[in-house]
Amino acid sequence: MASYVNHPLLKKDAIESRLYQQVLAGDVLKKGNTMVVAPTALGKTIVAILVAADRLYKVKNSKVLVLAPSKPLAIQHESSFKEFINLPCTSITGAVKTDERVKRWEESRIVCATPQTVESDLLNGRYDLSNVSLIVFDECHHGVGSYSYVYLASRYVQESKFNLILGLTASPGSDKFKIKEVCENLYIQNIVVKTEDDADVKPYFNPVEIDWVRIKMSEELEKIKGYVDKALKVRLKALKNMGVIKTVAVNKVDILKARSRIQGEIARSANPDKDLFQAISILSAVINVQHAQELIETQGVSTFNRYVARLRKKQTKAAKSLMWDDNFSRAVKLAKDAEKHGWEHPKLRELTKILKKELGSGDGQTKLQSTRFADREDESSSKIIVFTQYRDTLEMIHQKLEKEGIKSVKFFGQATKDGEKGLTQKEQKAIIKSFRMGEYDVLLSTSVAEEGIDIPAVDLVILYEPVPSEVRMIQRRGRTGRKRTGRVKVLITNGTRDEGYYWSSINKENRMKNQLIDPEVLEELNISAVQRMENQKKVKIIERPKKENDFPVVYADSREGNSKVIRHLTEMEIDVKVQPMAVADYQVSDEVAIERKTAKDFVDSIIDKRLFKQARELSEEFKKPLLILEGDDLYAGMVNANAIRGSIASIAIDFGISIIPTRNAQDTAAMIKRIAVREQNGERTPVQVRTDKKPVSLLEQQLFIVESLPNIGPVNAKNLLEHFGTVGNIINASEKELQEVEGIGKKTAENIRKVIDSKYLYFQKEIKEKRLL
Repeated sequence: MASYVNHPLLKKDAIESRLYQQVLAGDVLKKGNTMVVAPTALGKTIVAILVAADRLYKVKNSKVLVLAPSKPLAIQHESSFKEFINLPCTSITGAVKTDERVKRWEESRIVCATPQTVESDLLNGRYDLSNVSLIVFDECHHGVGSYSYVYLASRYVQESKFNLILGLTASPGSDKFKIKEVCENLYIQNIVVKTEDDADVKPYFNPVEIDWVRIKMSEELEKIKGYVDKALKVRLKALKNMGVIKTVAVNKVDILKARSRIQGEIARSANPDKDLFQAISILSAVINVQHAQELIETQGVSTFNRYVARLRKKQTKAAKSLMWDDNFSRAVKLAKDAEKHGWEHPKLRELTKILKKELGSGDGQTKLQSTRFADREDESSSKIIVFTQYRDTLEMIHQKLEKEGIKSVKFFGQATKDGEKGLTQKEQKAIIKSFRMGEYDVLLSTSVAEEGIDIPAVDLVILYEPVPSEVRMIQRRGRTGRKRTGRVKVLITNGTRDEGYYWSSINKENRMKNQLIDPEVLEELNISAVQRMENQKKVKIIERPKKENDFPVVYADSREGNSKVIRHLTEMEIDVKVQPMAVADYQVSDEVAIERKTAKDFVDSIIDKRLFKQARELSEEFKKPLLILEGDDLYAGMVNANAIRGSIASIAIDFGISIIPTRNAQDTAAMIKRIAVREQNGERTPVQVRTDKKPVSLLEQQLFIVESLPNIGPVNAKNLLEHFGTVGNIINASEKELQEVEGIGKKTAENIRKVIDSKYLYFQKEIKEKRLL
């Protein structure tokens, strides 16, 4: 008979008592900030719920913040916490309106949220983290670089009175430097690793059997691959003869490093040698051929053919040279013929064979058809997920299974690729629901289903190809074995990079486990985290000014919301207001607006022709436009250095935009602060932020002029024009007459008259200076 966890805040008989989960929760509560590394099926969320219940009970009136990388996962956590804890719980995502988010934060004890949304709210001063007694970072391996987890951890340590951090992940990675970076960014003091092999876990864990299915490449594919190999060999020999590479035995990483080195040489030279540009073209072609090689080895001819079709559309020398290459052309012809004859990769045949056997076919029906339209999830029915890296392969598998009478559904991300629209979150949710109910036998998925998606009772996971990432392998494995013994089948083509990827993931996983349990590493982490938390606590917390003119104000476009620049500005005693802006990234006065571009973005905007359009709008909208160019790697890309220099000259001369170089995001923030201080000169006057571009029609111009008056928005502007008839009549109206209009109070009327009647202060200052002279 099962026993359950008893706690004043937990629902009765809700959480089954599992010793290892309670021990993990105890470790977090005793040892401080902890990263729990465990496969999906071990119940990391339950550990978070146990820790949360204890903190909420002991720290009166405090909150728990649970962060997840995606909206569906945040909502999933909300559902889990509501199921087990007797306290108000809600979710906060970008889909929720600002006022509603603030209301939810104030009324709830448990908040499940996406990190970007919370970061934006904190930067705008909508609420703070002072009474958060626990913050949970789900999929905490994301806590690197400029990801929102990094900022929120530092803000929490700095602001909260009751610090406790819990990180959850199936794997933080095998790179010890990345593991260390995650731990440092999230102030982790302790790491606990749990596996299915641990003695206290085994009684509750359904083992996962892994079957590596070896497949021999077909003769047709061998011929196609042979010609692709020849096309690659010719180019590698050319690069070796040019001294770009030392040997033809290179991989993709070696080629990328070589390309970066050559790009650097081009950037450093005022008149680069033509051979360098030829080398860049050949290196680009090699990258294309290597990818084509991988598709033939691991995916099949239809995926290869779709890639070639995309290459044909490219106008680069590298792409054209491949299309003219005899060897590559022969490979393309053979692949087209193979697809016409239905000669696909043997993996597809093996996959179909496995699925038929698993699902059981007889008289055209499958085992699942009797339960396909059940009212609820039937846990006795089998469910299968097939993972593959490419959407093209996903489509190929889907078509094959439909022909074979196997009900399958495609599941992929939200991004649009090659004209195919991505799935919305609503569509993704509907697909998962249909799959859970047994409407489909097989879920065909790209990497989107690896992390966080709630797909219970999956009995078999099939990997169409191994992946070199140990994190992704662990996550894919974690999709099975939750309700009963799980199984994983990995399709490997003999003698191809499939084998290399397999061994790579295995070795990385072993290396990760060895690094995580090193006692010296754990001790170092603890000491480092304590010191850094103490230092962070000493950092002055910038409170929102009680008076409007306490700090200089900087308006930032909402698209800059996740930028490190805004984070640094808030630390520099700047009142940052984030809102949508039609033109520019930052505005500090009516006349001065700033477009910020990193070196990479500047080069990208030359390529996609955004740069001059943005420059034109900036110069038309503002009297003193500025461009901040951030970073020192402007010439590291593939664009000709003279093209970059020409663009910079055009921005300055043709558009009259001053260009200010900065080193990094912190330097950019310091520069913006200095400009704001100079412009506002200690007096914070209202800034008319351009939320729309300059009007074109007469009506738009009239509304634009009236909306420029203090405290006048679109509604009041329309009311004023309807009441007075013309802009001139509004300008000439008295305070009393203005107050006759609906929405215009005494204070607003006074401010309007003050702006209209006051003398131009700059003119007065100029007169005084002349008198002094």
